[in-house]
Amino acid sequence: MAAEPQRWPADDEPKPAPGPLLRVQALVNTVELPEGPDRLADPDDARPWLIDQGLLAPDADLDGADLQLLRDVREALRALLVGNGGGPAPTDGELAPFRAVAAAGTARVEFDADGAVRLAPTGESVAERLVELLLIVRDAQRDGSWARLKVCANDECRWAFYDRSRNHGGTWCEMSACGNKLKNREFRARRKANR
Repeated sequence: MAAEPQRWPADDEPKPAPGPLLRVQALVNTVELPEGPDRLADPDDARPWLIDQGLLAPDADLDGADLQLLRDVREALRALLVGNGGGPAPTDGELAPFRAVAAAGTARVEFDADGAVRLAPTGESVAERLVELLLIVRDAQRDGSWARLKVCANDECRWAFYDRSRNHGGTWCEMSACGNKLKNREFRARRKANR
């Protein structure tokens, strides 16, 4: 029997993405930047969460290389989300983990009871199961929900949030925390420049 995943700040996400896209958001939010706890630092801590998220089969092995791949994919996703918020597009190096996942895994076609076609990963390992997250990203890009998944504009935060604002102009995970910090920092910089 698998252990219960430890509670994590992202487990009670105040700005959750819809449907399967929430799994992508949850992976990005497995670390509190810049130097906070990392849910993917230790195999024993990560295992229950990965199983719960469908990123690891209950009987599959999990080692340091798997966790490194997960952390690399997490940061590649974060780089894409920076772009969604108006930041720079990811570099080829930042996208390299996606290529590794695509090379390591495959997907098979499945049919739901009502005949809906679905693609699912074929393997049990982390590398093979990460293919499903790439499929979720692809589907979100097609339906338009991808552009609303962003990371906080505060470089010291970079928490993933789903922007539900009408104009798609959200930039902070929380105005009361990150937004105020950035606005105060900009205000102080302007005052200093005007002296």
